Amino acid sequence: MIQAKGFAMRLFLVAVVCPLLSVLCLADSHARVVRLSEVEGSVQIDRNTGQGYEKAFLNLPLTQGAKIRTQDGGQAAIEFEDGSTIRLASDSEIDVPELSLGDSGAKISSIHLQEGTAYVTFFGSKGDLLDINFAREKVAFSQPVHARIILGDVDAAVSVYKGDVAITGPEGSLEVAKNHTANFDLIDDHYKLANNIEQYPSDAWDKQESKYQQQYSDASYSKYSPYAYGTGDLSYYGNFFTAPGYGTLWQPYFVGAGWDPFMNGAWAFNPGFGYGWVSAYPWGWTPYHYGSWAFVPGYGWAWQPGGAWMGWNTVPVILNPPAGFAAPRPPTLPGQRIFPINRGPVTAATGNKVQIASNSAGLGIPRGSIRNLGALSHTVEQKGFVTTKVNSASIPSSGAWSHGGYAPMPRSGAGMGRPMTAGSSVHSGGGHTPVSHH
Repeated sequence: MIQAKGFAMRLFLVAVVCPLLSVLCLADSHARVVRLSEVEGSVQIDRNTGQGYEKAFLNLPLTQGAKIRTQDGGQAAIEFEDGSTIRLASDSEIDVPELSLGDSGAKISSIHLQEGTAYVTFFGSKGDLLDINFAREKVAFSQPVHARIILGDVDAAVSVYKGDVAITGPEGSLEVAKNHTANFDLIDDHYKLANNIEQYPSDAWDKQESKYQQQYSDASYSKYSPYAYGTGDLSYYGNFFTAPGYGTLWQPYFVGAGWDPFMNGAWAFNPGFGYGWVSAYPWGWTPYHYGSWAFVPGYGWAWQPGGAWMGWNTVPVILNPPAGFAAPRPPTLPGQRIFPINRGPVTAATGNKVQIASNSAGLGIPRGSIRNLGALSHTVEQKGFVTTKVNSASIPSSGAWSHGGYAPMPRSGAGMGRPMTAGSSVHSGGGHTPVSHH
């Protein structure tokens, strides 16, 4: 009976509540969507909407033609479908001229590094290809590689931590092996190979993020979907469980009965598929583009992946909502803007200590910064909040805390926030919400 009711409600919400629902059919198109998976400090993005550069925030979908730049200590990362990642250190800029699918289904990606430092973790899944161009050189990735590319005004360097890469340029082709660096003189168009890798301050950040990725990524997700991006965050910020009549479900830590999955996020316009929901939660990629959200009696809201994460949803699918629940609705106002929404608490931080409130659902907790979130979540259920220390290496290099780079609007109730445009600013809001036991 519950399943039948849920199915009927799902049809109702898709047909009535979400009239602007648009599903990007990746299987029938050569277009692709990748994830802005890291935003710390000053990061701007041009989403190819005609609006120019805007403030970037976590979990924005990126399509071909996007541009990203980091400034004043800002850092950012792009995550591809198989979990491959490009991390941008401060004072860097890239554009994305190509994100496409080959006739064989292989993913073809091209990145243009205009300035700064890019770290590349490439998994080389199923014949996928990645090219990174800088100056007049092209670095080709076809096998698993971990590398760093630094582009200055008159010189550049490609260092390889793992694997090897092929580089082509005016002087021909060369191979750079593990623990070697190719140094380029961009004025005279020549290079030299060195059998070492010089250290840079941003290396520690890349190492920390790579360690998190290795520790929490789970290859078993591949049995559900060919798209593994975001699944490492599911392992760190929540847990899977089984509920009668619903099967396998996932739920974030630090949530009580009063939490719903749409308390913090934004509606953002994207070229090709209109407005889509962008979650502010650090784990908020996979559960909002695949499967559905279900309200399960006795458990609260949980994500139901289903048998296969094949469809890519721009508006999340909702099952069996409780009485009085107001589903999020895409904006009907004209324009290609960003509409932030904030109804839930965030994690408050002072120095290397954080106070985690019930129903914050991990918002404000940097990846890998706290061990055993599950145990802390249980304490929050008992007390309503908990104060704990974080790994100092996880504090953003800008010196200012953020939750994925997205600063939500002040509390405004259950409605749509006012639009955010380039150059606008927003302020954190939200307070402590008493926990209710499941």
